Amino acid sequence: MTQVEILDAARDGAGGYKVDVSRGERIGRVSSEWFSRPDDERYLSLSDLFAAVYGRTERSRTRTVESAAIRVEASREDAERLTLVLPGSDAPVAPTHWSFGQLASLVGAPAAYLRQLPAPLAGINLQYGLTSHRPEQVKTLEIEDGRVELRAVTGPDYGRIFDHELVAAVQRIAGNGTGDTRWKVPGVLDWSTGIYNPRVDITRDTTTLYASDRDVFLFLVDDLNPIEAGRLPDGSPDLYFRGFYCWNSEVGAKTLGMASFYLRAVCQNRNLWGVEDFEEITIRHSKYAASRFAHEAAPALTRFANSSPLPFVNGIRAAREKIVARSDEDRSAFLRKRGFSKAETTRIIETVLMEEGRPPESVFDFVQGITAVARDKPHQDARLDLEARAKKLLDRAA
Repeated sequence: MTQVEILDAARDGAGGYKVDVSRGERIGRVSSEWFSRPDDERYLSLSDLFAAVYGRTERSRTRTVESAAIRVEASREDAERLTLVLPGSDAPVAPTHWSFGQLASLVGAPAAYLRQLPAPLAGINLQYGLTSHRPEQVKTLEIEDGRVELRAVTGPDYGRIFDHELVAAVQRIAGNGTGDTRWKVPGVLDWSTGIYNPRVDITRDTTTLYASDRDVFLFLVDDLNPIEAGRLPDGSPDLYFRGFYCWNSEVGAKTLGMASFYLRAVCQNRNLWGVEDFEEITIRHSKYAASRFAHEAAPALTRFANSSPLPFVNGIRAAREKIVARSDEDRSAFLRKRGFSKAETTRIIETVLMEEGRPPESVFDFVQGITAVARDKPHQDARLDLEARAKKLLDRAA
C-alpha cells in the first residue's frame, strides 16, 4: 500500500487521519516540558532557537581557576547582592541561582540555607568553605549580558557540549522544523473523533522547541508521512509516524540525550500516544563527551532520520503473524514462562480481551496487553520494567 493509499484509507474530511491510541506506550516526557516552560522559553522555529542559544555562546567564555583563589564579596548596602572575583580578573561576576548552587555543592555547603541568609553572612560562609576546602581546579562559564554573570561551575574535566551544537545537528536533518523538511513540530489529536491532524499552526502554545538559561529540549515528528504496520480490528490501517526528542544542558544541569520512536499521535498536552520501538541514548558531560556527540549521538540522529521504516514494519508484522497461544492454558503458560506473576498474567489476558474483543493469540497481542497494563502502573520503575519486557518480546519476534 502506498503512502497516498494509506492516507486515503485513513483520512477524514478535515485532512487528518484516524489513529488507535489504545495500543503501545504513553510517554509523558514532552508533556512535562510543555507544562513547565514559560513563554520566554518557547521558540517557533529551529532558526530562532539556534539564534538564541548561539548568541549566548558568543557572549560567553570558559576558563579554569583554583577554587581557593575565588574571592566572595557582599554589599552591606544591598543584603541580596553577592558577587565573586575570579583569579585573573578585577571585575566581579554575579552568580546565577544555578551556579551559586554548584559552588555551594563544591564546598559541601547547603545552598538552600545560604540563600536564606543576608548576602554578607552568606558570603562569609561561602568564603570560609572555599578557603578551607581542599583546593582544586574548577571550570567556569561566564557570560557578558549587560553585566558579567557566572553561569556554571564544574570540574576541570567537564566535557561541555554547547546547546547550539545540538540544535545545529537537528537543523541538518530538520531545517527550520516548521515543515520545510519532513521533520516538524507535531500536530494534535482530536479526542472526540480519534482523528490526528498533522497540520497545526505553530504558536507558543503548540511549539515543542524549548530553551532556558539551563537547558534546551526539542521534539519533532514526521507526521505527514504515516506508515501502515498492520490492520486494526475494524480493518482500517494501524498508522504510525516517526518522532524524536533530544535535550542538553551546557551548564551541567542534565546529560545530553536523544530518544527515537514510532508513535500514533500527540495530544494537545503534548503527551505521546501509541509509542513503539522506543530507543534512548544519553551522554554524560565527561572528558570525551564532545567526541562521543560527534561520533555517536549526531550520526545516530541522522541515521534514524534517513532510515527506512521497513525493519519496524516487518517486525510488527512478524509479531502479529506469530501465533503463540490458542487456548487459555497456552496463554497462561506463555506469560508465566516469561516471568509474569499469576496476577499479572490474568490482568494482561483480561486487558487484551477487553480492548480487542478476543483473547491474545499472537506475540503482538501479548505485547499490546503488557504495555496497556504498564500504562496503569503508578510507580515508574514497575512501569518501565513491564515496557522493557514487552519490547524484548517484540524484538525476539522480529
